[in-house]
Formats: sequence, structure tokens, C-alpha cells
Amino acid sequence: MRPPRTAALIGAPTDVGAADRGASMGPEALRVAGIAAALRACDLEVCDLGNLNGPPNPWEPPRDGYRHLPEVVRWNQLVHDSFYGQLSQGRLPVLLGGDHCLSIGSISAVARHCREQGQKLRVLWLDAHADFNTSLLSPSGNIHGMPVACLCGFGPRELTTIGDRDPAIEPSWVRQIGVRSVDEGEKRFVHEQGLDVFDMRHVDELGMRQTVEQALAGLDADTHLHVSFDVDFLDPEIAPGVGTRVRGGPTYREAQLCMEMIADTRRLASLDVVELNPAFDVHNRTAELAVDLIESLFGKSTLVRRPVWNSPAHSGTARTRERSATR
Repeated sequence: MRPPRTAALIGAPTDVGAADRGASMGPEALRVAGIAAALRACDLEVCDLGNLNGPPNPWEPPRDGYRHLPEVVRWNQLVHDSFYGQLSQGRLPVLLGGDHCLSIGSISAVARHCREQGQKLRVLWLDAHADFNTSLLSPSGNIHGMPVACLCGFGPRELTTIGDRDPAIEPSWVRQIGVRSVDEGEKRFVHEQGLDVFDMRHVDELGMRQTVEQALAGLDADTHLHVSFDVDFLDPEIAPGVGTRVRGGPTYREAQLCMEMIADTRRLASLDVVELNPAFDVHNRTAELAVDLIESLFGKSTLVRRPVWNSPAHSGTARTRERSATR
């Protein structure tokens, strides 16, 4: 009998890359909502490493197109080092954010680990936003709207070289689901780079099942699957505790199906949970929902059933909505 896998919880209590304060309280809200117990119920051992200790949020205007770049760099280096260390020990690291800029650190560590192990990498980006802005495109300079671009090499060298390779990943390794808010210049850049975006129109037209099938197509035993779960992926009617709410997101049942289908692959090897903002929440409701979905992501289901994720599906194309938001 195989020993249980160990999930390592890594708290990163910062909102240094965000538009609003409050995501720094996300790690504790997830702990209060019972994330450790939920993972243990999914037959994982859990090691809570506590919180990383990074610089405070100076709350300053952008400089050269970036807000708080030195602080963002430091936080991401801390996340990278912790994530890489846990992966090297054979553990499944879970980032408790914190804002989404932190995924530069986590995913650069995963990419480094995959290079060393000779594995392929697939990143599922569950988000209302494409997060593919640059300093020239972003209307705000907030780096939580830039992590995918930075990971793909479009950003300041201090961020693109975290993980010892620039770029850390290729756009073709990323599949985005749930996108419904993209800035105008960012939209053009997404198309130019060929990013695979399954936006909410795609979900509306084809359904969540076919969308996730397309996003997971091509996974095999040599693929490390990383899920970057921005809580604003969810419709704000069910998940109000985020700083950048965008109406029209997945329903509770659509989100559960998405998580269950990812779990069916048995390839999930690392996870980000980011942008939970208790300052906008109601009685920790959004944190509890996030933990509920994370249980499904790790295999909790009503019945034992055969996986259906790998049925034939055509590859998706990058299609994004017209609505824009300051990210």
C-alpha cells in the first residue's frame, strides 16, 4: 500500500501586488475554514509550514509602470524557494495567498522542478482575469494583473528570472478557464502570444464539462499539473470575498464539476489558492466555499465513478470578452 502523500501548506500573507488591501488575511481565513482538516479527509498528510515573512505593503503609486516592484520580487523569491524546497522533498505544495502576483514564485519553482525531473508542465489558470498585462498595457501598475505575462518572459528581469530560466514557462503550457474581464491592450497581447483562454462565453456555449476536457487534453503520466485558483474565478454571488469582483462567473455546480474533473486526472501536483480577501467577505463564507472546492479538487465526490476527462476533445482557441477591468 502506497504511503499517503504530504501536502505542504505555505502561507504568503501579502496584498503587495493587489489593487485593494485585505488579501494578506487570506491564509488565516483558509485555515479558519478548515483547509488542513479538509485535505486530511482526502487521505493526505498535511504539514502546515506557517507563513512566510516578507516585506510590508508600502501602498505607493507605480514607478516605471509597476507598483511595489521590490516588495513583489522579495515575496516571490520567498515563495519560489519554499515551493521548490517542498517539491524537492516529494511533497505537494499548496500556496495560501495572498494576491495572484505570488504565482510568479510558485510556478517558476514548479517549472524549475519539472525541468530537473524531465517532466512536462501544464498550468490551469482558474480566474476571472487573463493576468497577461505588462507595464505598458496595465492601467494600474498592479502586478497581480501581470503574473502570466511575467512567467512567459514579459516583465521586469527581477521577476522573469526567478527560477533560473527566462522565460520560466511557454504560453502553450497554460490553459485559462473562466476569464471574463480583460483590458483592451491586454486582449490584443493575449491573441498575439496564442494564450489558450476558455472564457465564460466558451463555458456558456459548450458547457463546463467540454471546456475542462479541452483544457486537460494531452495530459499524460509525464505531466505535472499545477492549478492556480484565483477565488474571483467564481461568480461573486457565491464568492463575495475577493477584491476584483466580476459578474457572470461559474456557478457553484459548474465550479464543482471543474474541480472534480481535474481530480479525476490524478495528475494534480501543486496548487495556488489566491485573492481571497476577508475584508470583503461575509462570515468567512468565501473561504469556506474555497475549502469545499479544494476538497473536490483532491478527490472528494458523491460517488466513485470512472474518469471522463480524457474523452476526445478539440483544442480550444483563445477567445476573450470585450469587458475590461483595472487589474
